[in-house]
Amino acid sequence: MAASAACAVLTTDTTVTACPVVTAAVPSTARSTSYPYPLSEGIIPASETHRAPYDEASDAAREQHPAAHRHARAYAEGMRLLLTSDTHVPARAKRLPDGLLAAIDVADVVIHAGDWIDDATLDLFEARSRRLIGVYGNNDGPSLRRRLPEIARAELGGLRFGVVHETGAATGRERRCAERFPDLDVLVFGHSHIPWDSRAPGGLRLLNPGSPTDRRRQPFCTFLTLTVADGALHDVVSHRLPPRS
Repeated sequence: MAASAACAVLTTDTTVTACPVVTAAVPSTARSTSYPYPLSEGIIPASETHRAPYDEASDAAREQHPAAHRHARAYAEGMRLLLTSDTHVPARAKRLPDGLLAAIDVADVVIHAGDWIDDATLDLFEARSRRLIGVYGNNDGPSLRRRLPEIARAELGGLRFGVVHETGAATGRERRCAERFPDLDVLVFGHSHIPWDSRAPGGLRLLNPGSPTDRRRQPFCTFLTLTVADGALHDVVSHRLPPRS
């Protein structure tokens, strides 16, 4: 089943048909409230303890932030996915960004494409995620490799997802991945820390969320959110995290 034709290509590879990039800034800290952020702030975080569905938000919250609540209801109509990778805690950051943690709290499914580095980060993701799909990366040691596979697969919202850490060089990536994963609709990968969104011949969608802690040569640390409904991807957004203080 093919993914949605809409895309937001985040690469400058000239062999890939480019589409407009969709980005959103993420606040540096999560608010301790049960209502969503305004539309302009990109994600819909909840408090660390409030995990109720959006339609259980208080009447006061609806009245105070009606536009945000309408956006939350629309977001809730599909399966909400958070995509991240290369968290590298504590090697590249002492802790995960608040914006990422807030997004985990409201996602139906969290996908992590490897390079966790420590077991404590995996423990945190398992504790906070409604459902977690993850793989190990090249920098993950024996303990994490005992807990995680090299490749993960799951059907979500009528689409066949795969997760792997490495896909090789950017040149020829679409062809290689289409040949390696002919049974997938969407492949989530990491390793490069470079946000990537492209489509291979035959329809395979390739998504790399970047890194929320180590931007390397990229202008921002990032993660991705999207929704899946009726066998298609919707609202694929790259979230830019603020610089660490």
